[in-house]
Amino acid sequence: MPLQPRHMHLGVFILGSGHHVAGWRMPGAQAGAENLPLLQHIARTAERGKFDLVFFADALNTAAGMHPSVLVRLEPITLLTALAMCTTHVGLAATASTTYTEPYNLARLFGSLDHISGGRAGWNVVTGAFAEAAANFGTTSHPPHDERYAIADEFVKVLKGLWDSWEDGAIVMDRATGQYADTSRLHTLNHKGKYFSVKGPLNLSRPPQGYPVLIQAGASDVGRDLAASVAEIVFAVQQDMAAAKAFSDDIKARAIGFGRSPDHVKIMPGVSPIIGSTEAEARERLLQLGEFLDPVAALRILSERLGHDLSGFDLDAPVPELPESTIMRGHAATLTALAKRENLTLRQLRNIAAGAMGHRLLCGTPEQVADGLEEWFRAGAADGFNIMPPWFPGAFDDFVDQVVPILQKRGLFRQDYTGTTLRDHLGLPRPPHPAA
Repeated sequence: MPLQPRHMHLGVFILGSGHHVAGWRMPGAQAGAENLPLLQHIARTAERGKFDLVFFADALNTAAGMHPSVLVRLEPITLLTALAMCTTHVGLAATASTTYTEPYNLARLFGSLDHISGGRAGWNVVTGAFAEAAANFGTTSHPPHDERYAIADEFVKVLKGLWDSWEDGAIVMDRATGQYADTSRLHTLNHKGKYFSVKGPLNLSRPPQGYPVLIQAGASDVGRDLAASVAEIVFAVQQDMAAAKAFSDDIKARAIGFGRSPDHVKIMPGVSPIIGSTEAEARERLLQLGEFLDPVAALRILSERLGHDLSGFDLDAPVPELPESTIMRGHAATLTALAKRENLTLRQLRNIAAGAMGHRLLCGTPEQVADGLEEWFRAGAADGFNIMPPWFPGAFDDFVDQVVPILQKRGLFRQDYTGTTLRDHLGLPRPPHPAA
């Protein structure tokens, strides 16, 4: 049997008003994280481009001055259920917190999404970076960083146990015998752990994928361990190819240590493409985005990513030395390293963070953007990419219409779907039931 060509995986990270803080002001941009027709268009475009998945981040707080795309937004699992009705193949993934959600409820929500979509659900497991969320859930105490990851580890185990409440094929619906369900294949979880006590069983049959695809984005040591132990997609924040390769190698080595195949962990760094018919046109679009920039909002985004209020620092001085962040450690480490490597001022780093929130920016012609993706993919720095368009729908339409055909022509990306589930797209096995 000839070896199948290795293809990169592509997801689109949807922020309705664009990833650039000023993207919503671009000509032709359709702003609005609550704009369902726009979000349906993006999902259908992703499917037309044969993307593996669409992805929505989420948080459980908001405040004046936040990025326009996250100031207000729809609850993502509800939204993905709506998008399942206008698509047939593309994966449907969203963030949900293990700190401010109950396992039984979340198992039902993602299990239901997997059933409704025919096996296309994905869950981005997050621990909840923002302490402000605590006050929205009847407590002022936000668990410390490492404890949040311990909670997440137990949470994932509980959800897998709940999804395994029913063995595959337990709902028999035998008209001849009158047996609706084979209850001998029903399992009660009876979980009693340090953080959760969940009896079960789940009132939902086993999801089409066994479990929805699990996604993680941990960058700290405990975060990398969680990603390596449970994640099937790892979202990453990387600016430098050597650092990205080292990150990928580390996650896959840890996965082996947890008894997993490294091929079952897909590393997908975020990339924000700005595309023009010429390099000069692309640079002009980047300049236009900069001219639309709200400097106060942009600095707030950088402060959020670095975990410290930067409003009192000189913008034209070098980026200050700051204590280690306890919030978005991956973003903070990547941005700090970039500032040191390129000797950036705070103003320059602010403008970079405003454009892609710390992720890699690719600015150029469709061929140059494809070259940038291909270089990292062939070097083993990534198994694919989470595309973060600076505005919608135009910047994403450009990527699908102009960059994807180049990747396909080079044999780097699929010509068509060969399966119907998100696991199919990613080349992941369906987990067997423990009783099988």
